[in-house]
Amino acid sequence: MHVETVPNRGRRPTILLRESYREGGKVKKRTLANLTDWPPDRIEAFRYFLRGGVVGAALVEPEIVRSLPHGHVAAVLGTMYSLGFPALLGTKASRERTLCMAMIAARILRPGSKLATSNGYANATATDTLSAVLDVEDVDVDELYASLDWLLGMQRHIEEKLARRHLGERCLVLYDLTSTWLEGRMCPLGKLGYSRDGKKGKLQIEFGVVTDCDGRPVAVEVFEGNTSDARTVATQVDKLRRRFKLDRVVVVGDRGMLTDARIREDLAPHGLEWVTALRAPALKKLLKKGVLQLSLFDKLDLAEIQSPDFPGERLVACRNPLLARERARKRAELLAATERELQQIASQTVHAGGKLRGTATIGIRVGAVLGRFKMKKHFDVAVTETGLTWSRREEDIAKEAALDGMYVVRSNVATDHLDAEAVVTTYKRLAQVERAFRTMKTVDLEVRPIHHRLADRVRAHVLLCMLAYYVEWEMRRRLRPLTFTDEHPEEGAAERTSPVAPAVRSKAARSKAAGRVNAVGEPARAFRSVLDDLATLTRNRVRTGPGAPEVEILATPTPLQARAFELLRVPPRL
Repeated sequence: MHVETVPNRGRRPTILLRESYREGGKVKKRTLANLTDWPPDRIEAFRYFLRGGVVGAALVEPEIVRSLPHGHVAAVLGTMYSLGFPALLGTKASRERTLCMAMIAARILRPGSKLATSNGYANATATDTLSAVLDVEDVDVDELYASLDWLLGMQRHIEEKLARRHLGERCLVLYDLTSTWLEGRMCPLGKLGYSRDGKKGKLQIEFGVVTDCDGRPVAVEVFEGNTSDARTVATQVDKLRRRFKLDRVVVVGDRGMLTDARIREDLAPHGLEWVTALRAPALKKLLKKGVLQLSLFDKLDLAEIQSPDFPGERLVACRNPLLARERARKRAELLAATERELQQIASQTVHAGGKLRGTATIGIRVGAVLGRFKMKKHFDVAVTETGLTWSRREEDIAKEAALDGMYVVRSNVATDHLDAEAVVTTYKRLAQVERAFRTMKTVDLEVRPIHHRLADRVRAHVLLCMLAYYVEWEMRRRLRPLTFTDEHPEEGAAERTSPVAPAVRSKAARSKAAGRVNAVGEPARAFRSVLDDLATLTRNRVRTGPGAPEVEILATPTPLQARAFELLRVPPRL
């Protein structure tokens, strides 16, 4: 930053405060303020200060009027602009579009309620430069709600644009469903159902996310909280075929999603290809018929098999020895824990004074133990008025143990498109969607808990969080050299002996994790730590004395901050 004198053809020269920056390998300059009206002594004092001089008594000491965190705002908004977010949200500039940009950025920077977000925009209480950069300092919470309603109206167009960007014919489409809870009991979408978050007694919603093969979100749909996974498939098929106009895609879903009924009624009539896995009852049936045998895995950990129960389908049987040992260990521990609890109950029935008496009383205690450890299927328990006896169902335990580490991936995709190993790899890509759910639901974006009462507001809130994850996904990808994220996952994949084997990080990623520095010696950090570091880059309002004009000055980026902006391909000043 420097003061520059510009000749003005015989007139008084123009005095400008300028800043140099690098863009595309070229050094450029931008003007920050016009100082022409300042007195000469004040200009010289300011010039002397910028050069690192100490301002003496005879010179006016600059005063910092306000200093706000800015670097993280520039990083997020800059990434949004580079992704074409204004045009993605709406082709015409509007107040609603700007406020949605602000809410998406705020969801990444400081997730919170809409009231907390609006308070953070106000000039007097702003915690960063987001509202000033987007000129939304005068917004209130009602205007944010109105903008949410506008965003929901644009959902169809937004998803179609994202589908055109990231989905094409014969591409892989990943789909999975999760749940989260609601606060209050007024939202019509809220229903009691299976809570993946372990929030018993809370109303909840379900929402499904469609992503491309890399886990980049493309579309989201909200369902009532008691909707089964399989019942949501028809909606996604309609979205892929009718709205996105994709005739040939491979839909990848888990075993609870793409059931026999959904494949028969939703996917097959539209000619869609799919990849999923068999459920436990089907596995037991294959094992009983001798189609699935341990001898298949003597030399390899996967084998393609056939069964008349699944005509026209490809079945790829897999066995993971590490997973088999882990499941055997857990089963043994659960069986032992269940027996210890049952023994404690039995000892109370024979205790002096008889603390436990009665079939009903003892049965309730026994049922609680079997339910807690989920071991009812492995024990025969007899309860009397004065005690209980139990025994293990060794035959059932042995049958379950025979399936340890085994799973069967099923698909109708032709071999010339996906071989057996590629089918397994494709199914394992569902982990990308699970990563999206973790990011959206936990400390990063905090989609939960939801406080909205109107069904459309809940839908708009989930859409907002999905769009924020879209931005964060891209930021994480670009910032991989600064974080612990593997920059070369394809190298780790090449080291794996089989897609059934555990994932392997590349050599560079393992080195980065061990030494906590990247290949060029820069400190490796978590993504959130990089954002926190960028927030220390402040934008300051400075004046040289009472009545003097205020000038905005951006702090000088540290080497780490400069590197982050370089990787993101955005300038620190917006």
